[in-house]
Amino acid sequence: MDVIQRKEWNANHKKLTEIILKSEEHSQAIQLFLSQHALLHSSSVGNSGNPTLEDEVLIDLEEKLYREYPVANRDTKNSIVWHLWHLARIEDMTMNILIANDEQVSVKGNWTEKMNIDFCHSGNDMRDEEIAGLSKSIDFDSLIAYRQAVGRRTREIISLLEQGQFKKKVNKNRINRLFDENAVTQEAAWLADYWSKKTIAGLILMPATRHNYLHLNKCIRIKEKIQKRMKKSKGY
Repeated sequence: MDVIQRKEWNANHKKLTEIILKSEEHSQAIQLFLSQHALLHSSSVGNSGNPTLEDEVLIDLEEKLYREYPVANRDTKNSIVWHLWHLARIEDMTMNILIANDEQVSVKGNWTEKMNIDFCHSGNDMRDEEIAGLSKSIDFDSLIAYRQAVGRRTREIISLLEQGQFKKKVNKNRINRLFDENAVTQEAAWLADYWSKKTIAGLILMPATRHNYLHLNKCIRIKEKIQKRMKKSKGY
């Protein structure tokens, strides 16, 4: 995505914010969401054939550099793989627990074990040594496959929402599930409290879209900095 495409994404997100609670524009809101969401996962998820932000992150960078931690970036020190994992976890739990009241993709597909990690929380308030451990040990191919599975499931969930559901508040019992399933730790209880005040529309406008957009752009800035450093070390 170039600068013009990013401006278009932001303009469409603003439009989605304006129409998502209007019952008469329910179908249009879903279609606009699907278009926006497709640009935040690999192109295979949305089947649009257009390059996406995730494609931009994943192309032309060695796997070992995705794992680099800490990174020298002004707004994050976390590795690219941490950001991709964190995005998938947040989207998985908010869409599947809070909206659909269903099993998480991570549980259905046994993805935690496949990714070679031993915790299933959101990644918020992790200690440095935990982030370093995840960055080193997570199975990269399984991480990418998990992101794809989460993205596809999100599109199914939102496509099936009925008129008026965007206005519904998050059910308290579903917030409790986040803790019961260790998706959110007690140290990150603020996150569950934040979501508890949202409508379904609010979850769609942040965890499923804007949150992905912000973190993927962080990944791209990390990637560009790493590539610039590599070129400099080689005397380019």
